[in-house]
Amino acid sequence: MSSHVITKWEPEDKAFWEKEGKGVATRNLWISIPALLLAFSVWMVWSMVVVNLPNVGFKFDNNELFWLASLPGLSGATLRIFYSFMVPIFGGRKWTTISTASLLLPALGIGFAVQDPTTPYATFLILALLCGFGGGNFSSSMANISFFFPKSQKGMALGMNAGLGNLGVSVMQFVVPVVITAGVFGALGGDPQAWVKGDLHKDMWLQNAGFIWVPFIVVSTLAAWFGMNDLASAKASFAEQAVIFKRSHTWIMCWLYLGTFGSFIGYSAGFALLTKTQFPDINPTQYAFLGPLVGALARVAGGWVADKLGGASVTFWTFLIMACAAYGVIVFLPHGGVGGNFWMFFTMFMILFAASGVGNASTFRMIPVIFMTQRQREVAGKGKAAEEQAIKDANKEAAAVLGFTAAFAAYGAFFIPKMFGTSIALTGGADAAIYGFISFYVSCLVVTWWFYSRKNAAMPC
Repeated sequence: MSSHVITKWEPEDKAFWEKEGKGVATRNLWISIPALLLAFSVWMVWSMVVVNLPNVGFKFDNNELFWLASLPGLSGATLRIFYSFMVPIFGGRKWTTISTASLLLPALGIGFAVQDPTTPYATFLILALLCGFGGGNFSSSMANISFFFPKSQKGMALGMNAGLGNLGVSVMQFVVPVVITAGVFGALGGDPQAWVKGDLHKDMWLQNAGFIWVPFIVVSTLAAWFGMNDLASAKASFAEQAVIFKRSHTWIMCWLYLGTFGSFIGYSAGFALLTKTQFPDINPTQYAFLGPLVGALARVAGGWVADKLGGASVTFWTFLIMACAAYGVIVFLPHGGVGGNFWMFFTMFMILFAASGVGNASTFRMIPVIFMTQRQREVAGKGKAAEEQAIKDANKEAAAVLGFTAAFAAYGAFFIPKMFGTSIALTGGADAAIYGFISFYVSCLVVTWWFYSRKNAAMPC
C-alpha cells in the first residue's frame, strides 16, 4: 500500500489526535487551502475579464457579457454534484491532484483567446464553461478535509479551508487589474492589446488574467501529489454515499446553503458588472475585490463563532441581516437613471458579503453535527462497536452532504448575475431581482428557526 495511504484514522480518539492525527490533518489542510484558492481564482476570473473585453475591441452587448459572467457558475455547480462523491472513490490526495491540474485548461485557454480580436463568442462561452472546473473543486476539497478533523474542530477547519479558499475570488479581483497593465511574462506572454475608452488609450495584456495562474497551479498540483494523504477509512462507493438523498436534512441544508454560499459566489460574479451598469462613472475593478475579501475573512471568523455559539443560531441571524442589507441595496440604487448613492450601495453589499461569509461557515458547521447526532441517536444503547460504526458512517454521510450542498448552492453563481441581467433588460433596473433575493432570505430564516434554532427544535445544532 502506498505510503500516502493512511489505514488507521481515529480523530475522535483524543490520544491518537494529539500524538499523530493533528499534525497530519494540519498538513493536509494547509496544502488544500492554496489549491482551493487557485480554484476559486480561475472559477471567478470572468467577473474581471468581461469588464475589460469591450475596451480591447470585443463587440459584445451587456446581456452577452452577463452570460459570460454567469456560465462558470452553471458549469461549476453542475460539476460539484459529481465532485461531491469523488474523494471516497479516488482518495483525497489523488483527486486534489487531478482537479487542481485541470485548472490549466481554462487558464491557458483564456490567455490565448483574448489576444485575438476575431475569437468568436462561442469560444469564450466554452472557456467560461471550462472555468467551472474551479467551481467543482470546492465540493471535493471540503469533503476531503471533513474526514481529517474531529467533530469539535470541524467548524474551524472547514471554515479555514473554505474561507481562505474563498479568498481566491478577492485575490483574483485584486491581482488581475494589476497584471493586465504590464507585460509580466515578457515576449512569452504575447503582445499587448490597445485599451480604448473615449480619449484614453493605453496598452493592456488581458491574456495575463489567465496566464498569471499557470505557474501557481503547477506548484500546487505537485504539492498535493507529494504532500497529501488518502484515508482508507474514507473509502466508499457512490451507492454507499447515495443514502444522503434519502435524508430530509440533506435537502433542507441545500436550501440554507444556497442562501449563504449562493449569495457569496453569485454577488462575487455579478457585483462588478452590476456596478458598471448602474454607476457608469465608477471603475468597478478598483473595488470589486473587497466584497469577496470581506466574505472570505468573515467565513474564517464565522467557523470559530459557530463552534462557540452553535451553527443554527448564527445562521438565523445571518439571514435576518442579509434580508435587511439587500433592501438597503435597493434603496441606494439609481432609479430611472437618477439618484443613487454609490458608497451606501457599496456598504450594503459589503454587509451582504460579510453576512454570507459568516453564514457559509455556520451552515457547514451544522451539517456534521446534524448527521453525527442522527447516527448516534440510532445506535444509542447498542454497544461500543455500533457507536464506532455510527461515527464512521456519519463522517462519510456528512462529507457527501457537504459536497452536495456546495454543488446545489453554487448555482447562485449562475442565477444571481443572470437575474441581474434579466431584471435590467426587462425593467431597466435590478430591483426586481433583489426583491426576489429578499424573499428567499426570509424563507431561509423561517426554515432555520423551525428545524434547528427554536426551542424544542427536532435537531438543535
